[in-house]
Amino acid sequence: MLRSRTVPRRGWNLEFVMWVFTRVSGAAMLILGALGMIGALIMGARTQMDLATLMRWTFFPNPNHVVNSNIPDINLGWVSLYWRILQTLIVFFGVSHGFNGLRVVMDDYIHHDAVRKVLRVVILVLWIAVMAVALYIIITS
Repeated sequence: MLRSRTVPRRGWNLEFVMWVFTRVSGAAMLILGALGMIGALIMGARTQMDLATLMRWTFFPNPNHVVNSNIPDINLGWVSLYWRILQTLIVFFGVSHGFNGLRVVMDDYIHHDAVRKVLRVVILVLWIAVMAVALYIIITS
């Protein structure tokens, strides 16, 4: 049987801030995806890679994604600060959006406060670990 949660307090609290963040991060991922696709098309992706490679590059711009395409030299513009910043922002917003969704679903189904607090800490630790691994991959690729 599903029980309803208590209504959060009005004003600026964690629930409201995370509700706003979910909307902002969803819009940010769409905007960053569009910026990635526009940036790739400006750099000549229309003639250098197929649509699947373009989509992979847009949402996770990693030099290994374009190795098998017709790009003559990957290091000429495709591995730049622009793509690393774009990739970092996409990973941050995507991972944070997903883990916040996991937190909301967990709050809906777990009613014991102590278990909920422990699982929130676990989610936070997992978020930090995933972000660390993602940043390591971005920096070293």
